[in-house]
Amino acid sequence: MSDTSNPIQKIETRLQAITWEAPGIHSFELRRPDGGALPVFTAGAHIDLYLGNGMVRSYSLVNAQGETHRYIVGVNRDVASRGGSRYLHDTLKVGDSLTISAPRNNFPLNESAPHSVFIAGGIGVTPMYCMVQRMAALKASWQLFYSSRTPQHAAYREGIEALGKAAGQQVVFNYDQVPGGKMLDLKALIAGMAPSAHLYCCGPLPMLAAFEEACKGRAEETVHVEYFSAREAAATGGGFNVVLARSGKKVFVAEGKTILDALLDAGENAPFSCMEGVCGSCETKVVSGTPDHRDMILTDSERKAGKTMMICCSGSKSAELVLDL
Repeated sequence: MSDTSNPIQKIETRLQAITWEAPGIHSFELRRPDGGALPVFTAGAHIDLYLGNGMVRSYSLVNAQGETHRYIVGVNRDVASRGGSRYLHDTLKVGDSLTISAPRNNFPLNESAPHSVFIAGGIGVTPMYCMVQRMAALKASWQLFYSSRTPQHAAYREGIEALGKAAGQQVVFNYDQVPGGKMLDLKALIAGMAPSAHLYCCGPLPMLAAFEEACKGRAEETVHVEYFSAREAAATGGGFNVVLARSGKKVFVAEGKTILDALLDAGENAPFSCMEGVCGSCETKVVSGTPDHRDMILTDSERKAGKTMMICCSGSKSAELVLDL
C-alpha cells in the first residue's frame, strides 16, 4: 500500500545510454549526475518518469535487483501512444536530464515460493527479466514462458536465454507470427502447474484476460498480474461528496469527473501519475464509505475489504466517501 501521507520522492537523473533491444523497443539507462547511489528496489518495481511534455509515465525496472548505480527501463514505442513512449523514443537524447520517482512495487516477487512461473507477452517481459535475474541469484526454481511475434521482436532474448542456461532453469520462447506459430496455450500450461507454484503474468490485455481465466480456482495469493493499461473506464458518474479526513474539507464530485479531477480542481495536492489505476501512485486509505473500484492493482479480497482505493479512476457507491487525505 502506498503511503499517501508523504509526497512522492523525486530524483534528478541523467540519461546515460539508449540501447536498441528489438524493433520499436529501446532500453533507457538512468544514473545520478554525481554518480551517487540510487534508492534500492525489489524485483517487479517501477519508476515514474516526469517527461518534458508534461506527462508522467510509469515503467518497470529491467536491471538486476541490487544495482543502485543505475536504473534501466525498457520502453516500447506504442503506435497508439498518447505521447509518453513517443517522447522517449523521438525526443530524449543521451546526456539529457530526467526527473524520476523513487521505485515502488505493486508486483512483488514471492521469494519463498517453492517454484515460480513467469509468463510474459511483448514488452511485458520487462518486470519478468528483473524477476528471473533475482530468482537466479537466489538459486531458486523457476520457469519463463516468453511470447513475442518473432525472434527479432523478443527484447532481451539473448540475455534471458543465457541466464536460463547458466541457472539451469527452463526458458521457453513462443513466436506466434512465424510460419506454424500459434498463441501460447495458457489454459493447458497453467493446468499443468502444481497448486503451490506462484504464477506471474504481464503482457497485452487479451493475454492477461486469458491468464486470469486459466487461473480460476487457484489460491489468490499464488496468482500475480501486472497491467500496463486500464481494463475498464474510470468511474465518472459523480454525484457524491468526498470528505478529507485530515482537514474536514468536503469536495463534491460532479458528473464527468473522477475523484482526482475534483480534488485537483479544488486545489488539493493529491498524488497521482498514470491516471489509469495501474501504477499505484494515488492509492489512498478509505476511512468510511464504499468505493467503486476500477483499478488494476488491488486483489479481489482487497477490493471487498474497501480499506484503500485508487482515486484517479475509482468512484463511490455511497453518497459520501471519507478519505485519509
